[in-house]
Amino acid sequence: MISPVWHPFTQHGLNEPVPHIVRAEGALLHLADGTTLIDAISSWWVTTHGHCHPRIAAAIAQQASTLDQLIFAGYTHEPAEEVARGLIDLAPRGQGQPDLRHVFYSDSGSTAVEVALKMALGYWHNLALDGRGEARSRILVLEHSYHGDTIGTMSVGERGVYNAAWTPLLFDVDTIPFPEPGKAQACLDALEAACADRPAAFIVEPLILGAGGMLVYPPAILRDMAAICRRHDVLFIADEVMTGWGRTGTLFACEQAGVVPDIMAVAKGITGGAIPLAATLATESIFEAHRSTDRARLFYHSSSYTANAIACAAAAANLAIWREEDVLGRIATLADGIAHRLAELALHPAFANPRQLGTIAAIDLTAPDAGYLSDLAPRLRAFFLERGLLLRPLGNTIYMMPPYCLDVDQLDLMFAALHAAGEKFGVHS
Repeated sequence: MISPVWHPFTQHGLNEPVPHIVRAEGALLHLADGTTLIDAISSWWVTTHGHCHPRIAAAIAQQASTLDQLIFAGYTHEPAEEVARGLIDLAPRGQGQPDLRHVFYSDSGSTAVEVALKMALGYWHNLALDGRGEARSRILVLEHSYHGDTIGTMSVGERGVYNAAWTPLLFDVDTIPFPEPGKAQACLDALEAACADRPAAFIVEPLILGAGGMLVYPPAILRDMAAICRRHDVLFIADEVMTGWGRTGTLFACEQAGVVPDIMAVAKGITGGAIPLAATLATESIFEAHRSTDRARLFYHSSSYTANAIACAAAAANLAIWREEDVLGRIATLADGIAHRLAELALHPAFANPRQLGTIAAIDLTAPDAGYLSDLAPRLRAFFLERGLLLRPLGNTIYMMPPYCLDVDQLDLMFAALHAAGEKFGVHS
């Protein structure tokens, strides 16, 4: 019997098994058949401190019995106020750059980025209405980017088979080449030229492109890109949905470049991964461009569950963990353990191009027919599932993004499975 559930990024016609998870704790997922899986990708990059973290679970339970949901248009509640203050306190800061001062809530990474794009266009639209600037609508994007699956976020992401059906709905953008090693100047030159045409904004995944293949570039390039945008008065949008909450070794990736974006999108780990919530942070100037006595100038965006009180309570508990515990120390220890094992794995002839940023690591399996739509990735997924691992390769790129509570034994099991995958699927030259 076919389940009525339609799963994301799943081709149901292939009849691949769909494991039934009944419980989770720490880095482990417990299946209905009694077996366990190590969640090596933090359940799509969201789980930071571990599943069912006691402090976050307790905050959710307490809030659920006090205030569950409230319309956020013209009303507020303390969990939302607390999280907003906490986000502003933790946001990146840089000398001579305006701080991020305002927080707009939504419920996913895609919507956080949609909000960022709408803020940017609204900013230029309202400046033009005031006679203080020109209406700008062009968006610059970085090659190989992924920013979500809504219409706006697909528009600013890489085009391909995964969004071809909706091409008629997507708006045009200008693409800046990815700063590959040895080609960084070409990226910066292209950005300089594109900014001279006065676009509205440039959106980037800072330091590492996730779904595009875990492609890494150095903080100096991020800093140069932000400087070019500032010089040309182009808004700089940082999509920290995946890179935020310690994944790159710092709380936010922009910190490593000393960059404060004009607009920053955060989600995934904002609640420790327990419950959906997202936020878009903006500078004072972005907010003030929308603030007016004219009701027609308000920021027209919302969802029914904007700033859901239970989700905000989870986020508040997560922020408390960051303030009160040595999370960065745990991240550094895990990153060191990954680095040592990744270096050993890279010596295997079936692997190439190892890269790591914080607790994110990736390596390419040298295999024939290794494209995104080849059968290699599903075969690898099944192989890892049999060995007690939740891993979801991107074509021939095997990446790891575990929760920070992963222990040494679990880390060894993960890399032993990768070594075995190289033996079975790799080309040994």
